[in-house]
Amino acid sequence: MSASALTALAASLVMVTGASATGPVSVNARVETPAVHDDEAGGNADADDPTVWVDPANPGRSIVIGTLKEAGLDVYGLDGRRLQHIAAPAAPGEDASPGRFNNVDIVYGFELGGKKRDLALVSDRGRDRIRAFVIDPAAVAAGRAPLRDVTAPGVKPVFATSESEVDDQRTSYGLAAFSDDDDAYVVVSQREESRLRLLELEDVGGRVGYRTEDTLDLPGTFTLPDGTDWAPCADPGERPQVEGMAVDQEEHVLYAAQEAVGLWRIELDDEEFETPEMMDRVREYGTPWTYDTAEEECVIDTADDPGFGGENLSADAEGVTVYHAADGAGYVLASSQGDNAFAVYEREGGNDYVGSFTVADSAATDGVQHSDGSTVVNVPLGSGFPKGLLITHDGEATPADGDREGTNFKFTAWDAVAGAFPEPLTVDTKSFDPRVTD
Repeated sequence: MSASALTALAASLVMVTGASATGPVSVNARVETPAVHDDEAGGNADADDPTVWVDPANPGRSIVIGTLKEAGLDVYGLDGRRLQHIAAPAAPGEDASPGRFNNVDIVYGFELGGKKRDLALVSDRGRDRIRAFVIDPAAVAAGRAPLRDVTAPGVKPVFATSESEVDDQRTSYGLAAFSDDDDAYVVVSQREESRLRLLELEDVGGRVGYRTEDTLDLPGTFTLPDGTDWAPCADPGERPQVEGMAVDQEEHVLYAAQEAVGLWRIELDDEEFETPEMMDRVREYGTPWTYDTAEEECVIDTADDPGFGGENLSADAEGVTVYHAADGAGYVLASSQGDNAFAVYEREGGNDYVGSFTVADSAATDGVQHSDGSTVVNVPLGSGFPKGLLITHDGEATPADGDREGTNFKFTAWDAVAGAFPEPLTVDTKSFDPRVTD
């Protein structure tokens, strides 16, 4: 990134406020996936990030793909039933880390081996690679396992310069995919760093590889309005990381949640990151803290909060997704993990804050807490979700299995979210097709 762009970046850090005077509205999920458990008996499964593949022949047969970290991936039907499980790669050596699948996204129509293929792309935090899985529509129609690994065998680490550095685990973390005509890209964030990397996918002998197009370092330290410098609470040696990301597929704008800082808007132009703009800040922004060496954790001094934070997000800022509607309308959604809510912003203009919602307990499912990943689809997905679908990770799936903590994914009808607001949100099932890439 150029020096002039970095200068402009520093100037872009302006205060963003505008919360509604009322609290979040409440919605209910309609479907949930089976709870998974992060213990030996559960295969160390920890649900994290979902995506949706839209079936071109029968949208009601579309599938949901969710990461389970060390346990790999699960594939679900729209009824929440598990259709396929894919294990993460084993450790390549005795002292090496095993695969750990963190985030997942879809690209449609990537030319692979001379044929247009739909791909699920996964950030493998454990091995610092991007894994690619081709989605077979015929297998979906026949009820067979639809995903097959097509990662090129020689792909290099995304961030690490050596295999020993991979095992330090400052590796691939968040991931968002998008297409530009016939080209496909992924944006990948680095764990415990503020770095983002833009990769272009390439066909390597009928399998999927990638090459680096650009790199961006978001700030780790910020100058507050009173002139003092502030860095977010973190363990020693760590910088404020990004995980939740999504790309506006029409405008090619990246929305990236820097967990302890806030939500960034970054345009993607000619395979380059443009100047980041701070869209909203977490409430904890600017609050002083100390590090408790005995407990090995940060202690935030909320009593001395100077009031420089935003009003709509409670750290961590997490899962980000974009709802597309006609003529640039629609919404950007971000998980406000600290208060178990989801903030909604306008997609167009200055990304004004609209309001927030929570996913609450109901007779069908429990609610959503500490949500990481999320994804939204505007198109009809059969009779179950005829006006679109929002999927959210649930960090506290209940009822609990004894002392075992569970996680899963919740499926909520988009029209239920839209209709919960005093001024209903837009429901537009026709103006944007996620399968159209140009």
